[in-house]
Amino acid sequence: MGETGAPTGHMNLTAAATFGRSVLAPVISDFLEAHPGVSVSARFLDRVVDLIEEDIDIAVLPDSSLVARRVGAVRRKMVASPDYLAAHGAPDAPAALRDHAVIAFTGLMPNREWRHRARGRVRTVAVEPRFEVNDALSVLAAAEAGKGVCPALSYMVGDELAAGRLMPVLEDFSPAPVPVHLVHQQGRLVPPKVRAFMDFAAPRLAAALGDLSPEGG
Repeated sequence: MGETGAPTGHMNLTAAATFGRSVLAPVISDFLEAHPGVSVSARFLDRVVDLIEEDIDIAVLPDSSLVARRVGAVRRKMVASPDYLAAHGAPDAPAALRDHAVIAFTGLMPNREWRHRARGRVRTVAVEPRFEVNDALSVLAAAEAGKGVCPALSYMVGDELAAGRLMPVLEDFSPAPVPVHLVHQQGRLVPPKVRAFMDFAAPRLAAALGDLSPEGG
Protein backbone atom coordinates (compact mmCIF):
# COMPACT_ATOMS: atom_id res chain seq x y z
CA MET A 1 0.00 0.00 0.00
CA GLY A 2 1.14 3.55 -0.67
CA GLU A 3 1.15 6.38 1.78
CA THR A 4 -2.46 7.24 0.91
CA GLY A 5 -3.64 3.67 1.44
CA ALA A 6 -4.02 3.09 -2.31
CA PRO A 7 -2.72 -0.22 -3.72
CA THR A 8 0.74 -0.11 -5.28
CA GLY A 9 3.17 -2.49 -6.95
CA HIS A 10 3.39 -4.74 -9.98
CA MET A 11 1.07 -7.61 -10.95
CA ASN A 12 1.29 -10.42 -13.49
CA LEU A 13 -2.04 -11.41 -15.07
CA THR A 14 -2.93 -14.10 -17.58
CA ALA A 15 -5.92 -15.16 -19.65
CA ALA A 16 -6.67 -17.00 -22.87
CA ALA A 17 -5.49 -14.98 -25.86
CA THR A 18 -8.80 -13.99 -27.44
CA PHE A 19 -10.54 -13.39 -24.11
CA GLY A 20 -7.60 -11.31 -22.97
CA ARG A 21 -7.58 -9.12 -26.05
CA SER A 22 -11.31 -8.60 -26.39
CA VAL A 23 -12.59 -8.63 -22.79
CA LEU A 24 -9.83 -8.36 -20.19
CA ALA A 25 -7.50 -5.78 -21.78
CA PRO A 26 -10.05 -2.92 -21.56
CA VAL A 27 -10.69 -3.79 -17.90
CA ILE A 28 -6.96 -3.68 -17.16
CA SER A 29 -6.66 -0.28 -18.86
CA ASP A 30 -9.50 1.13 -16.77
CA PHE A 31 -8.01 -0.34 -13.60
CA LEU A 32 -4.61 1.24 -14.28
CA GLU A 33 -6.27 4.60 -14.83
CA ALA A 34 -8.07 4.26 -11.49
CA HIS A 35 -4.95 3.01 -9.66
CA PRO A 36 -1.86 4.93 -10.85
CA GLY A 37 0.37 3.23 -8.28
CA VAL A 38 -0.07 -0.21 -9.87
CA SER A 39 1.57 -1.61 -13.01
CA VAL A 40 0.56 -4.78 -14.86
CA SER A 41 2.20 -7.35 -17.13
CA ALA A 42 -0.48 -9.26 -19.04
CA ARG A 43 0.17 -12.60 -20.73
CA PHE A 44 -2.57 -13.67 -23.10
CA LEU A 45 -1.77 -17.30 -23.92
CA ASP A 46 -3.64 -20.31 -25.26
CA ARG A 47 -1.95 -22.79 -22.95
CA VAL A 48 -2.16 -23.93 -19.35
CA VAL A 49 -0.22 -21.61 -17.04
CA ASP A 50 1.27 -22.65 -13.70
CA LEU A 51 0.47 -19.71 -11.43
CA ILE A 52 3.26 -20.45 -8.98
CA GLU A 53 6.03 -21.42 -11.41
CA GLU A 54 5.30 -18.45 -13.68
CA ASP A 55 4.70 -15.98 -10.82
CA ILE A 56 1.14 -15.16 -11.86
CA ASP A 57 -0.86 -13.05 -9.43
CA ILE A 58 -4.27 -13.36 -11.10
CA ALA A 59 -5.60 -15.59 -13.89
CA VAL A 60 -8.89 -15.83 -15.72
CA LEU A 61 -9.68 -19.53 -16.07
CA PRO A 62 -12.69 -21.46 -17.37
CA ASP A 63 -12.83 -23.46 -14.14
CA SER A 64 -10.51 -23.90 -11.21
CA SER A 65 -9.94 -25.55 -7.86
CA LEU A 66 -7.84 -22.57 -6.80
CA VAL A 67 -9.09 -19.61 -4.77
CA ALA A 68 -11.64 -18.30 -7.24
CA ARG A 69 -14.40 -15.78 -7.78
CA ARG A 70 -16.93 -16.66 -10.46
CA VAL A 71 -17.59 -13.81 -12.88
CA GLY A 72 -19.80 -15.47 -15.49
CA ALA A 73 -19.88 -18.20 -18.08
CA VAL A 74 -19.27 -18.72 -21.77
CA ARG A 75 -20.96 -20.95 -24.31
CA ARG A 76 -19.41 -22.99 -27.10
CA LYS A 77 -21.16 -22.16 -30.35
CA MET A 78 -21.00 -23.20 -33.99
CA VAL A 79 -21.41 -20.34 -36.48
CA ALA A 80 -21.37 -19.59 -40.20
CA SER A 81 -22.00 -16.60 -42.45
CA PRO A 82 -25.39 -15.94 -44.06
CA ASP A 83 -23.78 -16.37 -47.51
CA TYR A 84 -22.38 -19.78 -46.60
CA LEU A 85 -25.71 -20.94 -45.20
CA ALA A 86 -27.58 -19.67 -48.26
CA ALA A 87 -25.26 -21.63 -50.53
CA HIS A 88 -24.87 -24.82 -48.50
CA GLY A 89 -27.71 -24.92 -45.99
CA ALA A 90 -27.32 -25.33 -42.24
CA PRO A 91 -26.28 -28.61 -40.62
CA ASP A 92 -29.28 -30.09 -38.82
CA ALA A 93 -27.29 -32.42 -36.55
CA PRO A 94 -23.66 -32.65 -35.39
CA ALA A 95 -22.98 -35.60 -37.71
CA ALA A 96 -23.90 -33.36 -40.65
CA LEU A 97 -20.72 -31.36 -40.04
CA ARG A 98 -18.94 -34.08 -42.01
CA ASP A 99 -20.74 -32.77 -45.11
CA HIS A 100 -19.70 -29.15 -44.53
CA ALA A 101 -16.51 -27.13 -44.81
CA VAL A 102 -15.35 -26.84 -41.21
CA ILE A 103 -12.94 -24.11 -40.16
CA ALA A 104 -11.28 -25.41 -36.99
CA PHE A 105 -9.86 -23.23 -34.23
CA THR A 106 -7.43 -25.64 -32.59
CA GLY A 107 -8.10 -24.07 -29.19
CA LEU A 108 -11.65 -25.46 -29.39
CA MET A 109 -11.05 -28.52 -31.58
CA PRO A 110 -7.67 -29.86 -30.39
CA ASN A 111 -8.46 -33.40 -31.53
CA ARG A 112 -10.55 -32.45 -34.57
CA GLU A 113 -13.67 -33.21 -32.57
CA TRP A 114 -16.63 -31.01 -31.68
CA ARG A 115 -18.05 -31.52 -28.21
CA HIS A 116 -21.82 -31.17 -28.11
CA ARG A 117 -24.81 -32.16 -26.03
CA ALA A 118 -27.38 -34.70 -27.21
CA ARG A 119 -30.06 -36.45 -25.16
CA GLY A 120 -28.67 -34.90 -22.00
CA ARG A 121 -25.15 -36.26 -22.50
CA VAL A 122 -21.91 -34.70 -23.73
CA ARG A 123 -20.80 -36.34 -26.96
CA THR A 124 -18.18 -35.74 -29.63
CA VAL A 125 -18.28 -35.88 -33.40
CA ALA A 126 -15.12 -36.22 -35.48
CA VAL A 127 -14.62 -33.66 -38.24
CA GLU A 128 -12.08 -33.23 -41.04
CA PRO A 129 -11.42 -29.48 -41.24
CA ARG A 130 -10.89 -27.74 -44.58
CA PHE A 131 -8.91 -25.06 -42.73
CA GLU A 132 -7.29 -25.48 -39.33
CA VAL A 133 -5.53 -22.65 -37.48
CA ASN A 134 -4.48 -21.77 -33.94
CA ASP A 135 -5.61 -18.13 -34.19
CA ALA A 136 -9.22 -17.30 -33.37
CA LEU A 137 -9.30 -14.06 -35.38
CA SER A 138 -8.21 -15.90 -38.54
CA VAL A 139 -10.93 -18.50 -38.02
CA LEU A 140 -13.62 -15.85 -37.60
CA ALA A 141 -12.40 -13.89 -40.62
CA ALA A 142 -12.65 -17.02 -42.77
CA ALA A 143 -16.13 -17.76 -41.44
CA GLU A 144 -17.30 -14.20 -42.15
CA ALA A 145 -15.92 -14.55 -45.68
CA GLY A 146 -18.24 -17.52 -46.22
CA LYS A 147 -15.58 -20.21 -46.20
CA GLY A 148 -17.29 -22.59 -43.80
CA VAL A 149 -18.69 -23.41 -40.38
CA CYS A 150 -16.55 -22.76 -37.32
CA PRO A 151 -16.64 -23.23 -33.54
CA ALA A 152 -16.42 -20.17 -31.32
CA LEU A 153 -16.91 -19.09 -27.74
CA SER A 154 -19.81 -16.74 -27.19
CA TYR A 155 -17.68 -13.72 -26.22
CA MET A 156 -15.72 -14.10 -29.48
CA VAL A 157 -18.75 -13.62 -31.75
CA GLY A 158 -21.13 -11.37 -29.82
CA ASP A 159 -20.71 -8.39 -32.17
CA GLU A 160 -20.76 -10.55 -35.30
CA LEU A 161 -23.99 -12.28 -34.26
CA ALA A 162 -25.64 -9.00 -33.29
CA ALA A 163 -24.72 -7.46 -36.65
CA GLY A 164 -25.82 -10.51 -38.62
CA ARG A 165 -22.36 -11.14 -40.07
CA LEU A 166 -22.45 -14.62 -38.54
CA MET A 167 -25.37 -16.88 -37.68
CA PRO A 168 -25.56 -19.63 -35.04
CA VAL A 169 -26.13 -23.22 -36.11
CA LEU A 170 -26.75 -26.40 -34.12
CA GLU A 171 -27.97 -24.33 -31.16
CA ASP A 172 -29.98 -27.26 -29.80
CA PHE A 173 -26.74 -29.22 -29.41
CA SER A 174 -24.63 -26.58 -27.64
CA PRO A 175 -22.80 -27.89 -24.55
CA ALA A 176 -23.57 -26.47 -21.11
CA PRO A 177 -21.96 -23.08 -20.37
CA VAL A 178 -18.43 -23.14 -18.99
CA PRO A 179 -17.92 -21.09 -15.78
CA VAL A 180 -15.32 -18.32 -15.87
CA HIS A 181 -13.36 -17.45 -12.72
CA LEU A 182 -10.87 -14.89 -11.50
CA VAL A 183 -8.32 -16.88 -9.52
CA HIS A 184 -5.25 -16.17 -7.43
CA GLN A 185 -2.69 -18.32 -5.68
CA GLN A 186 -3.63 -20.30 -2.60
CA GLY A 187 -1.90 -20.28 0.75
CA ARG A 188 -0.77 -16.70 0.94
CA LEU A 189 -2.04 -13.36 2.14
CA VAL A 190 -3.86 -11.59 -0.67
CA PRO A 191 -1.94 -8.37 -1.46
CA PRO A 192 -4.00 -5.17 -1.61
CA LYS A 193 -3.21 -4.75 -5.32
CA VAL A 194 -4.64 -8.22 -6.06
CA ARG A 195 -7.73 -7.65 -3.95
CA ALA A 196 -8.23 -4.25 -5.59
CA PHE A 197 -8.08 -5.76 -9.07
CA MET A 198 -10.41 -8.62 -8.15
CA ASP A 199 -12.95 -6.16 -6.73
CA PHE A 200 -12.59 -3.86 -9.75
CA ALA A 201 -12.62 -6.51 -12.46
CA ALA A 202 -15.27 -8.91 -11.16
CA PRO A 203 -18.36 -6.74 -11.77
CA ARG A 204 -17.02 -5.53 -15.12
CA LEU A 205 -16.32 -9.04 -16.36
CA ALA A 206 -19.70 -10.17 -15.03
CA ALA A 207 -21.34 -7.38 -17.04
CA ALA A 208 -19.42 -8.36 -20.17
CA LEU A 209 -20.47 -12.00 -19.72
CA GLY A 210 -23.88 -11.24 -18.26
CA ASP A 211 -25.90 -12.67 -21.14
CA LEU A 212 -23.75 -15.80 -21.13
CA SER A 213 -24.83 -17.24 -17.80
CA PRO A 214 -26.30 -20.75 -17.67
CA GLU A 215 -29.73 -19.22 -17.95
CA GLY A 216 -28.70 -16.95 -20.80
CA GLY A 217 -28.16 -17.59 -24.48
